[in-house]
Amino acid sequence: MFKPITVFDCNLLQLPKIENRAGNITPIHNNIEIPFEVKRVFYLYDIPGGESRGAHAHKECHQFLVAVSGSFEILLDDGKSKRTVFLNRPYMGLHIPPGIWASELNFSSGSICLVLASHIYNEMDYIRNYQVFIKV
Repeated sequence: MFKPITVFDCNLLQLPKIENRAGNITPIHNNIEIPFEVKRVFYLYDIPGGESRGAHAHKECHQFLVAVSGSFEILLDDGKSKRTVFLNRPYMGLHIPPGIWASELNFSSGSICLVLASHIYNEMDYIRNYQVFIKV
C-alpha cells in the first residue's frame, strides 16, 4: 500500500554555495542537489509586490522553487494539512512533489522565482480547480 504525499514531504533543501570575493555561485545538478532530473526550467518575474501565483497541483511533475532574488511564501496543501514555507535566499529551495496544491504568495517587489520541473509542460498534468484537487 502506498503512502499518500503530505505537505511534510515537501522538503526545504540547502544548495551548495561556493563563496568568492567576486561573488557567489550555486550549482544545481540533476539527481544530486535536487531529487529528480530537470526537464524544464522557467522563472517568474515582474510580479507586483504582494501578488500571488500558482494555485494548482501536478499529477506527475515534481517542482523545485528557488527565490533567486527577493522573497515570497509558498502555501502548501495536501487536502488535509497546510504549511507555509518562506523563501528568501538563492541557495535554498523547496521540493514540491506531485499531489500537493501550491500557491506562491506575497512576492516582494523585484523578486524572481526560479522553477525547475521534472516534466516538460503538459496541461493534462495540472489540476487547476481546488474542488477537483480535493476529490482526487
